[in-house]
Amino acid sequence: MLILCATPIGNLEDITYRAIRTLKEADYIAAEDTRHTRKLLNHFEIDTPMISYHEHNKIDKGKLILQYLKQDKTIALVTDAGTPGISDPGEDIVKLALEENIVVTAAPGAAACIVALIISGQSTRRFIFEGFLPQEKKEQNEVLEALKDETRTIIFYEAPHRLTKTLSILYEKLGDRSVTILKELTKKYETTLKFTLSEAKTYFNLNTPKGEFVLVLAGKSKALIQEENIKQWENMPLEEHLNIYLSQNIEKKEALKLVAKDRGVSKREIYNKLISLGNI
Repeated sequence: MLILCATPIGNLEDITYRAIRTLKEADYIAAEDTRHTRKLLNHFEIDTPMISYHEHNKIDKGKLILQYLKQDKTIALVTDAGTPGISDPGEDIVKLALEENIVVTAAPGAAACIVALIISGQSTRRFIFEGFLPQEKKEQNEVLEALKDETRTIIFYEAPHRLTKTLSILYEKLGDRSVTILKELTKKYETTLKFTLSEAKTYFNLNTPKGEFVLVLAGKSKALIQEENIKQWENMPLEEHLNIYLSQNIEKKEALKLVAKDRGVSKREIYNKLISLGNI
């Protein structure tokens, strides 16, 4: 079977007893960076052989891993830190294994996105994970356009050399929202900074970003969405607004309700204004 095995994101004590046992008992460990993973294995006195498996060799090594799995070998898949399969090629080998009816399971544990979310002070009730913002302009614009009216909390990962640029892009495309920026999670110098995006831009222009970052961005408030929806009707004459619905063969009574809803006022107010204009 293939076991996705979570490893520490910072503090070595983040690892579970099950993960240690899994790494010891597996026939092979597929690691994103074998040198990095070797330090973890040495710390816990684990001598299981490793296979390098990362974004740049995932096709060839994926075939090798699949071959071992078909031979009834057990392979533990690890990433550099945290839970594999999130923003790494782990998802590719999972798909291949499932297509071959190979058992896939997980030894769960730390995930930076979840740790960041729960200590961010942002809403945790509903959230989405976006990972790294695409660097290709067209794809980036598509992602941000889809997020423009997102009301759920949004989680991003970002590298230090791109942080200030990403903050500027988010501010420009999504507006000045609350954001919590975290780094060194579960380590001695864990840092949590809560700003608005404009404040974050200023701070990191004065303080050089160091370390890997998680950004937990507040979703767009429903009140703001409603306010923007109302504003888009403000410059349209009332009778023209009403005719939009009447032209769709909607009965006048229902059309009045829809106009009132669009403008955030009562149906009675719309009715009275149209009477004064001589349109009813």
